[in-house]
Amino acid sequence: MMKTLLSMIFAGISVFTISAQSVTKEVTDGIRYCESTYPYEGGMLIANFGTEQLNPLNSEGKGYIVWHKDGKNLVLIAADGHLSAPKGMWVHEGFLYVCDVNKVMVYNLKDKSAEPYTIQLPEGHLFANDLVVDGNYLYISVTNTDTIFRVDITRPSQPGTPEVWLSVPGPNGLLLYKGALYVASYPADGNTTDRNVVYRVADMKNPLPEKWVETPGQYDGLALASDGKAIYLTNWAPAQICRVDLATREMKALDVDLAQPLVGPADISVMDGCIYIPDLPNSRVVVVKEAE
Repeated sequence: MMKTLLSMIFAGISVFTISAQSVTKEVTDGIRYCESTYPYEGGMLIANFGTEQLNPLNSEGKGYIVWHKDGKNLVLIAADGHLSAPKGMWVHEGFLYVCDVNKVMVYNLKDKSAEPYTIQLPEGHLFANDLVVDGNYLYISVTNTDTIFRVDITRPSQPGTPEVWLSVPGPNGLLLYKGALYVASYPADGNTTDRNVVYRVADMKNPLPEKWVETPGQYDGLALASDGKAIYLTNWAPAQICRVDLATREMKALDVDLAQPLVGPADISVMDGCIYIPDLPNSRVVVVKEAE
């Protein structure tokens, strides 16, 4: 029923298709249910659940983060029991912040032997998904409670208490660009509505979310194109990557030519003219050239 509804929605809205994108590689070695990517020191961080079954709310403590560089995967954060379903990441002043179910773990990258810090979210906030940093504040999207939290990280080793900053329907992926925050909306219950779009907050000091992309979907990741003229956006239903022009807001789906199609494109990143797409259910990161 949901797929039928979405087909009807997209049939009535112009979503153009860009010609087939060249797939440069697929990263699979040492990858197990990867949800997020993040550029780091000339390579790409990849967050993995490490579990036998795909469960974004698990508490098994098997999560880990690898650093993919020069065709090799090195373990940056081993499965130490602190991470279970690591999702969005952010590196700020030598600290790695990682969303993980109902908390954010903070790792000191300058001293990897140090015990990580925990930013605990209030009870019931179970789907911490993505992060951005603006000034001395860390912003955390929590999909299941329609909430974006703000935390003072002036002192990373002693982060402040999370405070509710804004209510947005199903906030998932976050992107901060030129002072504006873009928020991808994903329905936590799987039922897409006209509220599940892409929102824009033009003023971080006076946060008022406005619909920016009005085509409903199950939106996950956001990344800025290298040319600064567009945003790449992932969607689970249908499973696709789109390029949205920042000036016109015209949305075009990328034709990613894969023998095994994407199933769950999640938290993407752009680096060196390529888009890194974690295909969560397929335990792989697909790397494609950017759209022209």
